[in-house]
Amino acid sequence: MKKTLLILGVSLAVFACKKEATQEEIIGYASTITSDELKEKLYTYASDEHQGRETGSEGQKKALEYIKNHYVSINVPSAVSPDNYFQEVPLKNIKTPKVSLTVNGISYNYFEDFISQTSAATGSFSAKEIVYAGYGINHENTNDYENLDVKGKIVIVKSGEPKDKAGNYLVSGTKEISKWSNGRQAISAKRTAAKDNGAKALFFMDDALFTRYSKFYKARHDKGTSRSLSLPKKNEEIYHFLISEKLGNAMVSNINDSTNSAVVASTVDVDYESVSIDLPSSNVAAIIKGSEKPEEYIIISSHSDHIGLTNDGLINNGADDDGSGSVAVLEIAEAFKAAAENGHGPKRSIVFLHVTGEERGLLGSRYYTDYSPLFPLENTVADLNIDMIGRIDPKRDSDNRNYLYIIGSDKLSTELHNISEEVNKTYTNIEFDYTYNDENDPNRFYYRSDHYNFAKNNIPIIFYFNGTHDDYHRPTDTPDKIEYDLLENRTRLVFHTAWELANREKRIVADKATE
Repeated sequence: MKKTLLILGVSLAVFACKKEATQEEIIGYASTITSDELKEKLYTYASDEHQGRETGSEGQKKALEYIKNHYVSINVPSAVSPDNYFQEVPLKNIKTPKVSLTVNGISYNYFEDFISQTSAATGSFSAKEIVYAGYGINHENTNDYENLDVKGKIVIVKSGEPKDKAGNYLVSGTKEISKWSNGRQAISAKRTAAKDNGAKALFFMDDALFTRYSKFYKARHDKGTSRSLSLPKKNEEIYHFLISEKLGNAMVSNINDSTNSAVVASTVDVDYESVSIDLPSSNVAAIIKGSEKPEEYIIISSHSDHIGLTNDGLINNGADDDGSGSVAVLEIAEAFKAAAENGHGPKRSIVFLHVTGEERGLLGSRYYTDYSPLFPLENTVADLNIDMIGRIDPKRDSDNRNYLYIIGSDKLSTELHNISEEVNKTYTNIEFDYTYNDENDPNRFYYRSDHYNFAKNNIPIIFYFNGTHDDYHRPTDTPDKIEYDLLENRTRLVFHTAWELANREKRIVADKATE
């Protein structure tokens, strides 16, 4: 722990009576966040000892112990219970299900013709007719489910989206097909559309996606590793299969030429046996209680997990993703603790939250928001989420390295956005790049890190991000490649923003929240 009192040149006696911190004093607390200490922490956190921190692995457990021990060492208490910093997240390791599938009396094979895209319950179902729902899109510009009854039925859809007479795709509105209708994101979008309309099972034909996913899943199956991780199901899950064009044509003759939704006379029989084992993981949560408004909470979050080992046994250390965010949160906690010891504890409570399973679907943050919040969501003022802030995006001008991508600050709260801008001008002078804040950004980063689970609950958020680089999700994402001066200044930015949110008189308003 830093000798903060000597750094600031003050004594505890000066603060015997609580006084507002001056700007000079706030800068002093922020100055306890140093590149040297960030570097020291990151070389430990992203070391080979933690084996890439794959969710639920022994390496990740060691990394979580490191985080916990840091909070113990600086005397920042747990936000879970007095003697336990770990919020258990009851994940299930989903293995390849055992599935028997016949269409019109002909058997089809797992990996060769279809794969499951959900961890649905064990069960059997059959039908003598199925519903062909075209592209399976439920969108304001086109709705394949309009006037179509699919409740409790087997539905089949194909990839892509329709065009208008001018040749523009109806979802994207341009001549470039929407990723929500064709590609990886279509898996989720089309499943959601079918489920929302009451379907029992969805067969999604996308030959290119099927080929890619089946090879990946088979490789994991052959190694005995998980197909996916999952939280306990709160609602009954739809049976969802990604299928080959061969199987699609067996279910609906000449499916690619069919443009209209229809009821099709195909006999389908499915026996589905779910296979999973428990793989518990944990979030780590610490708290500095507010002095005046302790029941209002500012959350500073990062994810503790990464992607583990490569198929060749190389370690994906994840120094930037998200080692940089993890150690930033630890340093911010030290700065707030130093302020508290000097009589300048935050008026609102500050929660330091390290979530698990981000790489496997934002699982730890979703467990926190959707299953078991440690503190009421309605009392949560904001989430400041840090996910990769230690590198430079090669797409940017190399002469202008003092930047940061800011995502989501204006989505729910005008005040939060304005505070973020003003704090930066006052203290850190970083160029804010809003490229990825665009609603039409094809990368969809707003939906891809842990802040999103707070945002969907109308909690204002800021996502701090340096962009991707050639070492993203590779063994070469190592601590020696971190720009520690940038990491220091970016971390101080988050501290200053959290300070303002915690100490301003009135709680910020989510004026753009929706029902």
